Formats: sequence, structure tokens, C-alpha cells
Amino acid sequence: MAEQDSTSRIALALDVPDLEAARRLIEQTREHIGVFKVGLELFTAVGPPAVEIVLNAGAKCFLDLKMHDIPATMGRSVARAAAMGVDYLTVHGSAGTDALDAANQAAGSMQLLAVTILTSLDEPSLRGIGFVDGPTPSATRLARLAWDAGLRGFVTSAHECASLRASLGDDAFLVIPGIRPTGAAADDQRRVMTPAAAITSGADMLVVGRPIRDATDVTAAASALALEVGLAFRP
Repeated sequence: MAEQDSTSRIALALDVPDLEAARRLIEQTREHIGVFKVGLELFTAVGPPAVEIVLNAGAKCFLDLKMHDIPATMGRSVARAAAMGVDYLTVHGSAGTDALDAANQAAGSMQLLAVTILTSLDEPSLRGIGFVDGPTPSATRLARLAWDAGLRGFVTSAHECASLRASLGDDAFLVIPGIRPTGAAADDQRRVMTPAAAITSGADMLVVGRPIRDATDVTAAASALALEVGLAFRP
């Protein structure tokens, strides 16, 4: 992928309940963070204004709605996100070839990110929903399906990152959630990894939430992470 500065390698999850909390988090971290992720909680609460405050801050907006629906609905919904100026949008790889193709056709210049296996799911959890071959084969299968539908961006656990990089090559854009700096709590994530380890595995962008959002000094936490990420990406 093309060279990027370290701020564009980090997506901070705006997992907060209202617009004012999101605006405050952006203001506290914008110097060190170039991408802000608007997820289900915030988008359900306030809708498109959540996207607007990210774009108005001069940052990129990562809209994390994990779309999964019939092809016609997927296509129309993706088109609406693109019209809002969203930079990255998640769709579930398990939506299937036709839905992914419809999404890809509607995306324009927006980067679609196919979600493979959620980082909250471990092997027993996956077996419970019918994924009997384990996280890595399942993630690779879903990523390949999305690749064949034209998508080049993927969300996957750091533990599957190296396998996807080997399978899909350098043209794949790999986004890794479940990032936890050394010493941070895993919370409800089952498959987590430090920033440096994820980058070594082939990550292009890291998604971080609670280690910054819940820090005593939010700005200092963002600065420390940006430094760690910048050093890890340095040739």
C-alpha cells in the first residue's frame, strides 16, 4: 500500500453515547489520530452528524456499521454512506457474493472493509454458530469471497492477519481491531494483540478504543500510541 503518516494508521473508536462526548474525544486526540471510527452506538444515537463532526475536524471517517443484508439494500445503503463523505465502511463478508458485489458497485471511491471473524469470537464461540474449521480458515475463506467480489479492504483479528497477507498479497488493506498496548486489559475481546505485533503480522491500520477513551489522560494515551505505531511502521 502507499506510504502513510502514522496518524492515518490509527482509527480511534468513538464508542460514546452522544455527539458532545464524541466531539470532546476528537478534540483531545486529533493531533495524534487521523481516522475516527463511528460505530453502531454513536450512529444509532445521533446519525449522520457523527460523520460530519469527524470530517469537520479534517480527519477521515470510518463508519463501522457491519452491513449484512440483501444485495439491493446493501447497494443503496453503501451509496448513502458514500454520499456522506465516509472514507471507510464495513460490510460483513458473510453477506455473500451478490451482496458484496452490489456494495462494491455502489462504493465509488470509498474503501469498503469486509469483516471476516469478529475479535470477540474464539474457537468455541465460532463452533456454536457453525464455523467448524476455526478462526484462521474461516477468516481466510470469507476474505477470499470478498476479494472475488472486488473488495480490497478487510477487518480481521491480528491472529489471522499474517495468513490473510500471505493469501491476498500486498494489495490487501488489512484493518486490525482488538489492539491493546502492553499491559492493557483485554476486556471482552478474545483475540487481541499489541500494536507492534499486529504491524509485524502485516496490519495497515489499527483500531483502538478503550485504551485511549478510558485513559486518565486521553491526550497522553493517544500520543504514546501514535509514537509506538510510528516506530513500528518505520522501515
